[in-house]
Amino acid sequence: MRLSTLLSSASTLAFLSFVSASDVLDLTNASFESTVNPEPLVLVEFFAPWCGHCKALAPHYEEAATALKEKNIKLAKVNCVDEADFCQANGIQGYPTLRVYRNGEYSEYTGPRKADGIISYMVKQSLPAVSEVTSANFDEFKTADKIVAVAFLSSTTSAPAPEFSAAASKHRDDYLFGLSTDPAVHEAARVTPPAIVLYRTFDDIVTTYPYPVLSATVKEIEEWVKDLSIPVMDEVSAENYQVYAQSGKPLAYLFVDPTDPKREEHVNHLRPVATKYKQSLNFVWIDAIKFGDHARALNLNEAKWPSFVIQDMSNQLKYPFDQDLEITQQAIEEMAAKFVAKTLEPTLKSQPVPESQDESVYTIVGKQFDQVVFDDSKDVFVEFYATWCGHCKRLKPTWDSLGDRYAEVKDKITIAKMEATENDLPPSVDFKVAGFPTLKFKKAGSREFLDYEGDRSLESLIAFVEENAKNSLEPSPKVEAHNETVEQVHVEHEQAPIEHHDEL
Repeated sequence: MRLSTLLSSASTLAFLSFVSASDVLDLTNASFESTVNPEPLVLVEFFAPWCGHCKALAPHYEEAATALKEKNIKLAKVNCVDEADFCQANGIQGYPTLRVYRNGEYSEYTGPRKADGIISYMVKQSLPAVSEVTSANFDEFKTADKIVAVAFLSSTTSAPAPEFSAAASKHRDDYLFGLSTDPAVHEAARVTPPAIVLYRTFDDIVTTYPYPVLSATVKEIEEWVKDLSIPVMDEVSAENYQVYAQSGKPLAYLFVDPTDPKREEHVNHLRPVATKYKQSLNFVWIDAIKFGDHARALNLNEAKWPSFVIQDMSNQLKYPFDQDLEITQQAIEEMAAKFVAKTLEPTLKSQPVPESQDESVYTIVGKQFDQVVFDDSKDVFVEFYATWCGHCKRLKPTWDSLGDRYAEVKDKITIAKMEATENDLPPSVDFKVAGFPTLKFKKAGSREFLDYEGDRSLESLIAFVEENAKNSLEPSPKVEAHNETVEQVHVEHEQAPIEHHDEL
């Protein structure tokens, strides 16, 4: 073999060795304690090679490990296929499981799973809840994370230092907090103490606490930081959805095709509206191609982009903008104003009203909910189900039998069902359907719902009904009237409003 070929092969091997080198430590049962226990901070991933989520995390984990190596923060991993007994002994039940270890003691990792999020989270973990900010580190510290709060005070004990420190302790995983008593830093920041300043990598980069700072409380500080931590208008995805969900504000979505050359134009078009209504709504844009199912769940029925919808998550209400109309800044501003004023009507998804009710179990759709469920003369027991739900399929024959049991007293009790993925609950109810099947009982004359939490046997369901029903469930004696029974007259009367509703 020629020398040039040997050199070429050696170079290739060296290159491949360099490329495959990892800054993530591989741990085994034998090496775990000796590696982890002496470390003041280390992040450990317990994974399985076949796990799709683990594969998606891998490049981000590697990138974070390399970046954090400079800060002497180590990232490690344990292959739970090779170390199955060790992982089982440590209570690992799913993959990937990430834990933050401090000298052998761990807490669950609750941060993002992208490289920049892992880096940010672990940097915060490496610092005290409140870091000392000096003239030597000020410039670096205020840009060390997306959200950095700095208190400029005359001393570490003067107000509002205790409240600021308490807020920092509560949110050390979320934001970066610092405190400076250095006059040189105050001058560089152009701040007169006492003051709290928020530094961000988006929107208004520098924002000063606008209220009386000496009397600032933990709650006031954390709410101020929390509110400013959400951009005026940003992309929402699986990575940051919980931030919006936990904010307590309704979400105003602009669904756009990310490949649309006018995507940025569409987003920026609504930015002034988002700024104006920031206190009441969180405006976001979302990938309409990737999250098309979510669009349909929000009652955007056509794959037509851009489209706009407001979601009131706390009340499970949706307010889609008419997809036949052009989305303009003026139109969305008018819609937002109506929403804030509570004059905007939600759009309720509903299946068609059934032409007949031939079964002993009454089929409710969204359009009929108030009419059927809030009939004050009847006790009502409703099953909220999903067609695809296996538990619901198993319950069906039992629920049908329950309907048969009370078929002769339909004038006193309604046994009903509603496909909850195809029908929205109206604003008149104060509960959410979070799982399937969900069983709710409403007494005659009441607006309150009782949760059924017993087993799903017919005997238990009957016992629950008998215990909670307000009406007597004894069948009424039948009376002859023009060759019709009272029961037959009742059924005709019960169906009449439905037919009238269909005509409308």
